[in-house]
Amino acid sequence: MTTHWIDRDVSAQAVPVSVNMVDRIIVGETAPMRQLKRMIAAVAVSEAAVLVRGPTGAGKELVAEALHRASGRKGALIAVNCAAIPAELLESELFGHEKGAFTGAERARPGRIEQAAGGTLFLDEIGDMPLALQAKLLRVLETRRIQRLGASGEQTVDFRLVTATHRDLTAAVADGTFRADLFFRISVFPLTVPSLAERTADIPLILARLIEDYSSTNPAAEPPHFDLGAIRALSAHPWPGNIRELKNVLMRAFVMLPGRMVTARHVRDNLLGMEMPEPETADIALPEPPAPQAKGDLPDPSQFHDALQRLGDIDLRGYIRDIEVALIEAALDKRQGNVAQAADALRLRRTTLIEKMKKFGIRRGLAA
Repeated sequence: MTTHWIDRDVSAQAVPVSVNMVDRIIVGETAPMRQLKRMIAAVAVSEAAVLVRGPTGAGKELVAEALHRASGRKGALIAVNCAAIPAELLESELFGHEKGAFTGAERARPGRIEQAAGGTLFLDEIGDMPLALQAKLLRVLETRRIQRLGASGEQTVDFRLVTATHRDLTAAVADGTFRADLFFRISVFPLTVPSLAERTADIPLILARLIEDYSSTNPAAEPPHFDLGAIRALSAHPWPGNIRELKNVLMRAFVMLPGRMVTARHVRDNLLGMEMPEPETADIALPEPPAPQAKGDLPDPSQFHDALQRLGDIDLRGYIRDIEVALIEAALDKRQGNVAQAADALRLRRTTLIEKMKKFGIRRGLAA
């Protein structure tokens, strides 16, 4: 039985558009993530510069995307990784150049700041920017004017600045490797992205989104399915690489355990320990979780007794979960996706059924 997790409260009503936009981009419902998303929604519509802080791999670029998308700005989001471009090339990358400005400049080229006109400029790892270039960036932020290398005049550029770093810029200011005036200019609104270890309760939601994204671009891939033991094992991992590391673990699961139910042992031995899993065995299976149309169609308990006698140990919680999912899906099918009527058929309150659907990732009947 396939089990997924829903990644947001799609039943919520009367939520500001900016919050819905942020919620679609950034996955997480733990307290620090709800606080972060509220802050993003509040500051997105302003022109204030935002400094995004957090460990490597935590998803700082998603915060920049959410800020841009929720801002309503019509221009593009232009991203520059200051640590990935050699210092001698970074100035040309940011400011652009005219034809003949230097050896090899065979044609004029707009810089990233110019390309961000009407939109958002995202400077990732700004803590790695050379001091000389920091001074030039500060002047751009003060005047909103840029000059291409080799040009004789300046031009005005309207852009929103978002920066990010994993470094302690306060310490960098103290030791003289980062300008204090630039620091105060870029950190009008500092936002902190928590590490994955600080929000392990979000792991099922993040996995569901990653599986959905990967499956949409690789439709032939068989997604793995994580049982509760696997989720607990993932939650116990320290995640030094944060979400980037979790993506790697999921890719291993797609390769090593396609279409299989991933257990805690698989997580420890195969996905984290990098041992090849044993082939799936043809064990005697339990009866399929029931999808009854009427009370009289429920399987007789003796079927389970006989299967257990032959099979031995099972994951009871996982099997009961699969039964619950099957019954909810059957009730929704019988009531053409009407959640209220399905709740009546299952003798549940509508709100209780919605919570269960969210928990199991059953989207049918929930508003998008």
